[in-house]
Amino acid sequence: MDLFKKCRDYHVVDEVMEAGLYPYFHELTSGQDTEVIMEGHHVYMLGSNNYLGLTSNKEVIEAGKAALDKYGSGCSGSRFLNGTLDIHTEFERKLAKFLNKDACITFGTGFQTNLGIISAIAGRGDYIVGDKENHASIYDGCRLSYAKLLRYEHSDMEDLERQLKSIPESAGILIVTDGVFSMGGDICKLPEIVRLAKKYGARVMVDDAHALGVIGNGGRGTADHFGLTDDVDIIMGTFSKSLASLGGFMAASDEVIKFVKHTSRPFIFSASIPPANIACASKALDILIREPERVKHLQDIADYVRAGLKARGVDIRDSEAPIIPINTYDDEVTFALCKKLLENGVYVNPVISPAVPVGQAIIRTSYTATHTKEQMDKAMDIIKETIENFKLEDVKNK
Repeated sequence: MDLFKKCRDYHVVDEVMEAGLYPYFHELTSGQDTEVIMEGHHVYMLGSNNYLGLTSNKEVIEAGKAALDKYGSGCSGSRFLNGTLDIHTEFERKLAKFLNKDACITFGTGFQTNLGIISAIAGRGDYIVGDKENHASIYDGCRLSYAKLLRYEHSDMEDLERQLKSIPESAGILIVTDGVFSMGGDICKLPEIVRLAKKYGARVMVDDAHALGVIGNGGRGTADHFGLTDDVDIIMGTFSKSLASLGGFMAASDEVIKFVKHTSRPFIFSASIPPANIACASKALDILIREPERVKHLQDIADYVRAGLKARGVDIRDSEAPIIPINTYDDEVTFALCKKLLENGVYVNPVISPAVPVGQAIIRTSYTATHTKEQMDKAMDIIKETIENFKLEDVKNK
């Protein structure tokens, strides 16, 4: 059989395109902000992870420019060999201090960070126990590790304990969970996870990609939110969201960081983060430390929208973070509504199976600390009117 037969037989994208409902790869002709220009439409941006609104911050941009001038455009190698700059190590020390952990290392992307941590920490004979709604990068990290993966039902602590009970006492165990779940916007039950980890001798890793800068004292994330920083062994996070750049990090004890730095293949065999990216992330962290009120305003604007959508009769899921899912249930309806909302001036993200179970499709909306109530009132009115006036047949083939 021809290896490429699967490619020739892959027609689902063509079918959605022919129906005029393809929702991906929309081009922006402006920078990420609260309002953007997307394919000729001036829209309210409710589909970004720019939680603190720092992608357009002048200080962040100038820091990136200065790093380009001083260090050039890239590092031309891995951190392991020639690619470690003084700004890499300075930022790692600053981030470790901010998170109240011993040490920190950075990776090229958030996805790579989970691959690099999990594949180094867990191996054959070990067990990883993860929430079913964990990010795809966690699943791929588990596959790369060769450890045995056990999944528990989303935020179901009884099921987590059932899985832990089934593991031999001689095995090493890592419990890994998203801190803030990226689709539903709910927060993991970390106090119960920590309790069970202690009971069964497991280690705990929290993916704070959507929690850094979002929850916790001054935006320090999930562990700080619950007062459990000392009880969480590994904190992972990204720079592509609150810190307005690209890359990821791991914060942990000195001994764990040293081990991962010298054994993680995705870390050792990848080029280091370019100078401009690390400088932008570092400056964004400076601003977060200096202006912790951004975190409160982010939560305030999310709470304002939650209340406003409910008052307008929009069917939303309960969430705690600045991620508010709107229930649409059907995949085709989700695509069509997203298209209509874009035409009407609001950009949102479609989330369909397999990212969510069949029949539980959602429109994912997310918010930024620099959104204003006036912007959100207009956006919510558009969402309400679009849903009320929606007819699938009017959107197809338009």
